[in-house]
Amino acid sequence: MGGDYYEILEINRNATDADIKKAYRRLALKFHPASNREPGSNDKFRQLGEAYDVLSDLRKKATYDKFGDSGLKGGIPLELAIGGAWSSKYAYHDNPEKTFKDFLGVPTLFQKLQISRKVMNDNGCTSSIRDKILTVIVKPGWKEGTRITFPKAGDQSPNNIAADMVFIMRQKPHPRFERQDNDLIYHKRISLEMALTGFSVDVETLDGRFIKIPINEIVHPSYKKVVSGEGMPLPHNPSQKGDLIFTFDILFPEKLSAETARRSQTSQCSMSPNAGKMA
Repeated sequence: MGGDYYEILEINRNATDADIKKAYRRLALKFHPASNREPGSNDKFRQLGEAYDVLSDLRKKATYDKFGDSGLKGGIPLELAIGGAWSSKYAYHDNPEKTFKDFLGVPTLFQKLQISRKVMNDNGCTSSIRDKILTVIVKPGWKEGTRITFPKAGDQSPNNIAADMVFIMRQKPHPRFERQDNDLIYHKRISLEMALTGFSVDVETLDGRFIKIPINEIVHPSYKKVVSGEGMPLPHNPSQKGDLIFTFDILFPEKLSAETARRSQTSQCSMSPNAGKMA
């Protein structure tokens, strides 16, 4: 790649892990190909991905700090890998978008909008209508009502500066989940037998993974199953997430079959405190 990883991320060599993450986030959003069409932005985005891939890994960073780029990519003898330094030859996977998505936890949405601005002349008449492209970067975890302001991007008149353009987030309903703050609610209908005997729930997460959640407790009407860290990303810290909460609607049968009724009576007798006592 060439260049100094610290210079690429615009940080000094005493930067903490938090400094590295903060710098990468700021610059990756700035140079992401979906929001930046300037010449060289793709190369810059790739450089940022490689720099972050190295400096965010303690072993790679230790080798780079001590032996430089040549030691990192050429490899060092095992006896020199003191303190757990990276000894193998390093090569970036050349997928900066993967680095970016792994960093955020979920994809970031870039939305390009074309607006028309009215520019008024001194007579109060519209002298021109100018189109302008605005890029709205929707960050992970943003909530409904979040406001994105573009200063002076609105209409303009002789006696007034251009107005601000404000976009307000509206959240569309999801077919599987209901959002409550940073938590996701998943509703499932189950039979009475499942509620009493246990079962498991297979669910596809928002980022496309499939997880299996075992339910081993008896499910009563107010029962909830909480799975930590599978909810929405926290707006100010997307690497952390809220909870995924399962709630259940129990379908009671309208009537019991003779066999089911017999099994129920047998079960009740076996649970009786007097069961098995001699008369």
